[in-house]
Amino acid sequence: MKRLQGRVAVITGAGSGMGRAAAVLFTREGANVVVADIDEKNGNETVDIVREEGGESTFARVDVSDAKSVEGMVSSAVERYGRIDVLYNNVGIAPVEDTVLPHEIEEETWDRVIGINLKSVFLCSKYVIPEMMKTGGGKIINTSSSAARIWDGSGFSYTASKGGVESLTRLMASRLAQFSIRVNAISPGWAKTPMNAGITMDEELKGQFDRMLLFGMQEPEDVAKVALFLASDDSNALTGAVLAVDNGFTAFKLPQIFL
Repeated sequence: MKRLQGRVAVITGAGSGMGRAAAVLFTREGANVVVADIDEKNGNETVDIVREEGGESTFARVDVSDAKSVEGMVSSAVERYGRIDVLYNNVGIAPVEDTVLPHEIEEETWDRVIGINLKSVFLCSKYVIPEMMKTGGGKIINTSSSAARIWDGSGFSYTASKGGVESLTRLMASRLAQFSIRVNAISPGWAKTPMNAGITMDEELKGQFDRMLLFGMQEPEDVAKVALFLASDDSNALTGAVLAVDNGFTAFKLPQIFL
């Protein structure tokens, strides 16, 4: 039997990168997947990929930093599929303008990064949790980053947002256990996603990262496999955990490349 047979999963940021990889993998394992993204073109492309493989998926346009938009997305998901069993808070951004010194960061940049990376976890969970309670439980998977525990060259608002995700994950897990809702987080390192396209397209820079990491930069599919584990019954003994899925990135002292 497929590991997610008959379950309904909402994946934010599923229009590309790790979110798309998870959407494809989840549907292969029997899930009905709501592809939640602000980018209609990319989101519908993910749905097309899933349907070409015979899977069931639908696109929902959402601004994850806006409560009404998130509420509408969750309502449409429940209307279509009747329930939500898995919420994968995957969406995230890391704008270049976030990497300046702290006093040089614009308030608008700070608010945008915190809104998409951290507030979205709160908002999506806020509207999905009541649906999970109705059906006896569920799985929430949040996306952190190696930046939450070791400086990896990321900016201030990005780092703060991911630190917040990890703290929120642990607190949510402890408070939601009584409702059979398990909450865990994945902490990727440097992955081959559109957000890191500047690295993967620069052969010299990519070479530096490949030498720095145990097994080179991650494939989105490698992260998706861990998300599948957390979404399935295989992880029922796990809640409140943050899994470092980073090819060993946080296990070693960082080189001078970031200084």
